[in-house]
Formats: sequence, C-alpha cells, structure tokens
Amino acid sequence: MRIAVAGTFGPIHDGHRVLFEHALEFGEDGVVVALTSDELAVETRHEPRPIPRFEKRKRRVAEEFAALDEWGRDIEIRTLEDELDIASSDPSLDGLVLSPETAPELEAINDRRRDRDLEPLTGIVAPYALAEDGERISSTRVVNDEIDEHGRVLE
Repeated sequence: MRIAVAGTFGPIHDGHRVLFEHALEFGEDGVVVALTSDELAVETRHEPRPIPRFEKRKRRVAEEFAALDEWGRDIEIRTLEDELDIASSDPSLDGLVLSPETAPELEAINDRRRDRDLEPLTGIVAPYALAEDGERISSTRVVNDEIDEHGRVLE
C-alpha cells in the first residue's frame, strides 16, 4: 500500500511519532507526507500558537522518518495547500493514516475521490499518545510548556 499522512507537525512529539510509525508500517509501497504550508498551518489552528516555518518542519519530519524507518520505505514530503487536496486527488494513494480526531475527515476525502473516479482510501486510525497525566499529547500542550515532546508533565 502507498500511504499518506498529513499534518502541521510542529513541534514534533510522540503523538506524531505514532502516526509516522503507522504510515511506515503499512506503507510498503511508500509514504507521502502532506505537510501543511505555512499559510494553511495558521488557518487550521484551533488555538493560536507559534508554528515553526515550513522548511524547519520539513527538515524535522524527514529526520523523524529516517530515525523511525526500519523498512527502508520511500518517503516523499509534499506541501499541503488545502486540507483535503493530496489525499483526495492523488491516484497513487491506497490509504491514509488518521488520528481519532481526524478520522471523520475520511468520508469527505473519499467522496472527493469518488467524484474524480478514484478508488476510496483505506483509513488507518492510529491511537492517541497519552502524556503521563493521561491527557492526549499535542503540539499546543508542548508549546504551552505543559508537557515535553514525550508527554512528561512539566512543572
């Protein structure tokens, strides 16, 4: 399967690593990382927070995939300008790694794919990574110095 995973990925934390690991595990035919553009990263934030620039995020994503990739997968990082674009328009994709939060988006993506006479994607839902306080690890919590990238609570 050729698998996609999408996000802002800045700063990277263990929750992202779970997504990346799932993409690598199922992506025997390659992994496409749809990395949000700087503009889309700001537009899609539920809460305003500092976001590293695209090139820095791209470098960090490449480093993380290299560190996690025990299979030697082909990794391609693309710029995501519209939330659903790459997943809904790339005919080479077979599956999409999603978090429980983003899993409902698969229906809209597959509707767009069907409109374009493309096969629907298989959804691969990766579980949340939880911090030591039992709450979900998120970039916002890391940026707010509530937790570190591994979910350790900061005092």
